[in-house]
Amino acid sequence: MGTVIKDMSLSAFVAGFVAVLIGFSSSVAIVFQAARAAGADSSLIVSWIMALGLGMGATCFFLSLWYKSPVITAWSTPGAALLATSLDNISYAEAIGVFVFAGLLTVITGISGLFDKVMRLVPLQLACAMLAGVLFKFGLSIFDSMMSDVLLVSTMLLTYLVSKQVIPRYSILLVLVVGVVMVLGRSDESLMSGIPFELGRFLWVWPEWNLGALVGIGVPLYIVTMTSQNIPGVAVMRSSGYNTPVSPLISWTGVTSVLLAPLGGFAFNLAAITAAICSGNECHKDPKRRYIAGLSAGIFYWLAGLAGTSVVALFSIFPSTMISALAGIALLGTIGMNLKSAIADDENREAALITFLVTVSGVSFLEIASAFWGILFGAICLLISKIKR
Repeated sequence: MGTVIKDMSLSAFVAGFVAVLIGFSSSVAIVFQAARAAGADSSLIVSWIMALGLGMGATCFFLSLWYKSPVITAWSTPGAALLATSLDNISYAEAIGVFVFAGLLTVITGISGLFDKVMRLVPLQLACAMLAGVLFKFGLSIFDSMMSDVLLVSTMLLTYLVSKQVIPRYSILLVLVVGVVMVLGRSDESLMSGIPFELGRFLWVWPEWNLGALVGIGVPLYIVTMTSQNIPGVAVMRSSGYNTPVSPLISWTGVTSVLLAPLGGFAFNLAAITAAICSGNECHKDPKRRYIAGLSAGIFYWLAGLAGTSVVALFSIFPSTMISALAGIALLGTIGMNLKSAIADDENREAALITFLVTVSGVSFLEIASAFWGILFGAICLLISKIKR
């Protein structure tokens, strides 16, 4: 406990809060869609949010504390999007069975160590290129949002550029404060009055097993989560210099999914976008003290889960332009660092460039996300160049 207190810093604590704010606000609507597709009513949807908050909070806090590195987890946003279009023809209990099955597959993957071995074969340049491609659209979102709200986004960006030169450790905090003040300042007084301040409650539903759903939905949910979330998540840690063993992390996210699936915790995985916020220089100059951001994220995820609908309603106050701009600004340093690392080596530059371009393109073959194909295409390019040499 004394070590944690000694390592505590405001910038890392704020990084954890920003990660939760962006994580919830950017994709909670997709989770709602997935829950409704599964047949969940309003009470069950609250249970979903509480289970997801509890699961992410526990894994973020305890894994970060144990490994002393910023281990940030998240729900599977691509998985939620898949579920939103795939659960119409099965019962809610059968949907729970799908979640449990996908979680078990993740546990097996983690225990076997296969995922860790595969990721260690990927050169750092390709991992950085893939991560830069995943994050690239968030950088562009700053200027897309600026077209919709010039004053808000321009002020946030200007705040970042100035504060980065003066007090770089607190630049993201200042951007957040400026954004919140501007949003509240131009809103009417009744903005906060519509938020219900109440605690939700968990609802447990036992799983039922439908072989067709397990194969047709469970396997794709597992594949999407591994390729779209866990591969970029590992790339974030590797590019930031953390050699945290991957297999236990994958195993624990799978165990969490299995345990919380009956409450609505459909899929947990390593985060990429929010992890990048918590593992960069803006979080803290000392990499050994950035794990505080993981503890902070865990605490705020717990609070978000306990508050249920209240927190979701609170997050909905902030316009999408502010959230998009905040995410993009917070990730600018990470995007630049990974682009630099990807193309610094002449020998692997072309393979890294192909990885980056394929990932940015968003191509999806066999319903597998572009992050996977970026790594694959880059690896093929690298292999061909090595055979020639």
